[in-house]
Amino acid sequence: MVMKYRLYILLLVGFSMMLGCSGNKQNQEGISDQKGVYLKGTVGFPSKDGIITIEEIKGTYSINLDTIELSENYTFNHFLPISIAGFYRLNFYGKQFVVLVVDDEDININVDGNSRKGFVEISGSSDYELIENIQTIKQSMQQSEEFQELNKKFSEANLSKNMEMMDQLRDEYKQLEKKNSDLIAEVFENSTPSIVSIELLKGEDLLDKDKYFSTFEIVSEKLVEEYGMSHPRVAEFSAAVKEMKKLSIGQVAPNLELPNPDGDLISLSSFKGKYVLVDFWAKWCKPCRLENPNVVRVYNKYNKDGFEVLGVSLDRNKEDWLQAIKEDNLTWTHISDLKFWQSEAAKIYNIKAIPFALLLDKDGKIIAKNLRGQELDKKLEEIFGH
Repeated sequence: MVMKYRLYILLLVGFSMMLGCSGNKQNQEGISDQKGVYLKGTVGFPSKDGIITIEEIKGTYSINLDTIELSENYTFNHFLPISIAGFYRLNFYGKQFVVLVVDDEDININVDGNSRKGFVEISGSSDYELIENIQTIKQSMQQSEEFQELNKKFSEANLSKNMEMMDQLRDEYKQLEKKNSDLIAEVFENSTPSIVSIELLKGEDLLDKDKYFSTFEIVSEKLVEEYGMSHPRVAEFSAAVKEMKKLSIGQVAPNLELPNPDGDLISLSSFKGKYVLVDFWAKWCKPCRLENPNVVRVYNKYNKDGFEVLGVSLDRNKEDWLQAIKEDNLTWTHISDLKFWQSEAAKIYNIKAIPFALLLDKDGKIIAKNLRGQELDKKLEEIFGH
């Protein structure tokens, strides 16, 4: 399998180039069985006064490990000893950089060597079959007639301000996107364990973490079985997936107990028996304030049927909090410890951005997340039948 840099640069923004390698190897004389990989390749335009270095990536920094010597015909064949799978980088004269996922295979890599956007060709890595399969799925959707037609119709509807048609086309796009995501999830679930999958799944736009949580669990279990929890990246990913499970669809939402504006402690568990929207917001959050009229509308429509809203504010000033409640006519229950991002509620729910909302059923189980606008209305209509 051969893959060129430009084929998947859009898929892995900020992750310039990865490849898999590793295993127990002998050197060219056959006198070493140290665990490691051979990095082989060609540099098209080598620098006369620079060097090629191998760096190990440790989180946000890298450590220089070794240098690579070029032969007279601009080729290299370098043995890299490793103990566990991890991330490495080839630095070509400070001009071109290639990130490597070292796993269990030797790798061939050909580069220009003189430009950050220069030519890169990689072969010999089964890890890249995973990247290639996913990129093929994404490109197939974007190049499909159905996708092109949806884009055309949406542009026309937007020009004519046909909001009803735009909503219909958004629904059709979501259906197409779901088919695409289903295929991507299937690739992950059926692929052999690879450290590459961790980096791919970190991307916010590849798979929805709520809708495809089972895929994250499957990948995590396979990685732990293959590499063990002693591998730092696997351990980190496994821990993240366990945290995700606490807020996944079908789980009982963690309890909250914070003061209301009068100082009385209000518990989320006291809302059992009703459908509840747990709405994280703040006065200073413009998207939250823009969404508030929609929440007011659905609250007024469904409150008599057993629908409640619990507003959880990340404000830090009580006057601001109360002013926003009054201005936006938010007549439901509100709680806050006025600790901004250090709020206990933000910690319990791992809040990184707002607005953030969970819809709970009568048993306190999470049935939907971050429904806004018509999506929230449709879900409540489905629940209450009107």
